[in-house]
Amino acid sequence: MNWYLAKIVFQIVCGEGLHTPQFDEQLRLVSGRSKEEAFLRAQEMGKREEDTFYNRKEQLVQWQFINVSELYRLSDLIDGAELYSRIEEKENADAYIYSINQKAKNLFYTQTPQLLKLA
Repeated sequence: MNWYLAKIVFQIVCGEGLHTPQFDEQLRLVSGRSKEEAFLRAQEMGKREEDTFYNRKEQLVQWQFINVSELYRLSDLIDGAELYSRIEEKENADAYIYSINQKAKNLFYTQTPQLLKLA
């Protein structure tokens, strides 16, 4: 069995969808005997996790599975191995750096339930 890193993409539509389009890109670990099997399993996850509910404003919110956009085989799980990389271009570098530092601060100082528990 091999391990893969899959990017699963959802579109989030609120109400009539008259808002800036929103997409949620999730990185998931998926196992499979082959790349094709892992791809199909990731697609099944996405389809299974589609959701529809009403928000506080009583607007219908839909999480619509789009597809699996990336799939990488993880050959060895070693400390410090790069799993994913994406280059961002931002208009305001200072604001971006500030937001990254705030997120890091929140990760460090918040309680464990926000972090994944893998046991």
